[in-house]
Amino acid sequence: MADATYTTGNDGAERAARKERMFQRINRAAGWFDALGLAFVTPLLKIAAGDSVSEQLHELKRVLLIPLMGIALFIAAWGVLAPQVQTSLGAIPGPVAVAEQAGVLWQDHLDERAKAADFYERQDERNAKLIAAGKEDKVKYRTYTGKPTYLDQIVTSLFTVGLGFLIATAIAVPLGIASGLSRTVNGAINPLIQIFKPVSPLAWLPIVTMIVSALYVNPSDLMPKSLVISAVTVTLCSLWPTLINTALGVASIDKDLVNVGKVLQLSTWTTIRKLVLPSALPLIFTGLRLSLGVGWMVLIAAEMLAQNPGLGKFVWDEFQNGSSDSLARIMVAVFTIGIIGFMLDRIMYALQQAFTFSSNR
Repeated sequence: MADATYTTGNDGAERAARKERMFQRINRAAGWFDALGLAFVTPLLKIAAGDSVSEQLHELKRVLLIPLMGIALFIAAWGVLAPQVQTSLGAIPGPVAVAEQAGVLWQDHLDERAKAADFYERQDERNAKLIAAGKEDKVKYRTYTGKPTYLDQIVTSLFTVGLGFLIATAIAVPLGIASGLSRTVNGAINPLIQIFKPVSPLAWLPIVTMIVSALYVNPSDLMPKSLVISAVTVTLCSLWPTLINTALGVASIDKDLVNVGKVLQLSTWTTIRKLVLPSALPLIFTGLRLSLGVGWMVLIAAEMLAQNPGLGKFVWDEFQNGSSDSLARIMVAVFTIGIIGFMLDRIMYALQQAFTFSSNR
C-alpha cells in the first residue's frame, strides 16, 4: 500500500512538472505570438494546457473579441453609410461590392496565369516540332508579355519598397553610428537632416527622375527605370527615422562601456560591434520600423507619378479608368496597402524581438 501511495505521488509530481514546463514554453512563445499579431493564440494554448478557463477567457476577450467587435462595427457603419454618398462614379461601394471586386481581381490573376501556361505550352510544342524536323536554328523562346495582374503589382511594390528600404538602411545606420559617436559628425549632418526630413516625395520625384534618366542609361528588365526612380524616392524619404534613432541610440549608451573599450584598447570596429551595436539595437530597430512604414506610404505616391507597375499605378489607372467598378477596386487596394503595411511592421517587430532578445530577458 505504501509503495502504491509513493508511486501515485510520483506520478502526480511528474504531471505537475510536465505542466509547469509546458506553461514555461507557452510563456516563452507568447512574446513571438504578440510580435506577429497573434496574441490570441496564447490564451487558447493555456486553456488547452489546463490553466484557469475564466482567466484565459477574459484575456481572450481583450486580445480577440474586442478587436473583432471594433472591426464588425466599422464594417456595419461602412455598409450603412456608404450608399448614402453619391459620387461621379456612383454610390460609395459597400463591403459586399469591395469583396466582389477582390474576387474578380483574384480570378483575373488565375485567368492570366492560365493564358501564360497555354502560351508556353504552345511554344514548347512548336519548338519540339522544329527540333524533330531538324530546324533547330528556327527555335525561339519568348517571354509571355501579358498584362501584370493585381498580385504581380503587389509583388512589384514589395520589391520596390524593399530595395529602397535596404538602400536607406545601408546609408542611415553607418551615418547614425558616426553621428552618435562624434559630436563633430553630428553637428555637420544635423542641419541637413532638419532641412531634408520634411521634404515630400512629390518634390523629390522630378529631381530623382532626371538624375536616374541621366545615369541609368541601359535599364535591365529586372530593374526598369520606373522601379529605380520609385525605390530611390523611397530611400530619400525613409532614411531619416533610422538615422535619427540610430544616432540617439548610440549617443545614449552607457559611457562606462565606452571607457571599458578604451581601457582594453579595442579597435573602433570592435568597439562598435561588441559594445555600441548591442546597446543601441532596440532604438535602431525602432527607427527601421518607422522607416519601413514611411517608405511604404511614400511608395504609393512615387509609383503613381513614376508609373512603376505596382499598387500606386493600379490606383492611378483605376482612377483614370472611371468605370463603375473602379471605386471598389481602389478600396480593395486601400485595404491591401493597409494590411501589407501592418504585416511589414509585425515582421520588423518580430526581427527586433529576435535580435534584441537578450536585452528583453
